[in-house]
Amino acid sequence: MNEQVKSEIKFLEGPQSRWEELKFAVKVLFEFIKGFRALHFVGPCVTVFGSARFKDGHPYYDITEELSGKIAQLGFTIMTGGGPGIMEAANKGAKAVGGRSVGCNIVLPVEQHPNPYLDKWVNIRYFFIRKTLLIKYSYAFVVMPGGFGTLDEYFEALTLIQTKKISEFPIVIFDTAFHKELIAHIEYLKSKATISPEDTQLFLVTDSVDEAVAYIQKNSIIKFGLTSQKPHKPFRWLFEK
Repeated sequence: MNEQVKSEIKFLEGPQSRWEELKFAVKVLFEFIKGFRALHFVGPCVTVFGSARFKDGHPYYDITEELSGKIAQLGFTIMTGGGPGIMEAANKGAKAVGGRSVGCNIVLPVEQHPNPYLDKWVNIRYFFIRKTLLIKYSYAFVVMPGGFGTLDEYFEALTLIQTKKISEFPIVIFDTAFHKELIAHIEYLKSKATISPEDTQLFLVTDSVDEAVAYIQKNSIIKFGLTSQKPHKPFRWLFEK
């Protein structure tokens, strides 16, 4: 286990000395600054989530590549977690149509290498920082078949929208067969009044690439006026690119 992982585990084990807490807080600050510098100029993004375990040639990989390419043709930068599987498929789809492709890669004990279809990426040490960056620069989320990490990112975004901590942006859950038990459980939550009836309208569940693209176009480009946004310009005196 490397030193970075040990320090994170130690921080999460409860109160530490004031000096250790301060050092960790400074590390977090610099991780955020690193993320801001890397992603400030990539343009409006759509983030695609999904499992790292589906390889090229798998139906989920192929449909992700197609969907991401069509989203990129709307003018969005495709953002992912930067790794293999569904993330790679999304970045590959963007590159195939001449679109922009970026990654917010997580540093893990078993190293996750950035996939080869990224124009730009940043390596982040802490999951909570990575999730914040993915939400900060995204105008839509696409949730492809995935595991714990995919669901973690999906429900965090959904909670922030539900509680109005962020502006409501489109969330697409792709592949009804894969997610049928998840959707059934969300309906169960509604039946027990632990969520509001209108909360199930915060996302679209679909098997259609064209429906997903149209939903994102209507609820992000038009809603947020992205066609009239001026791109941010780097400050050379800050060594920005």
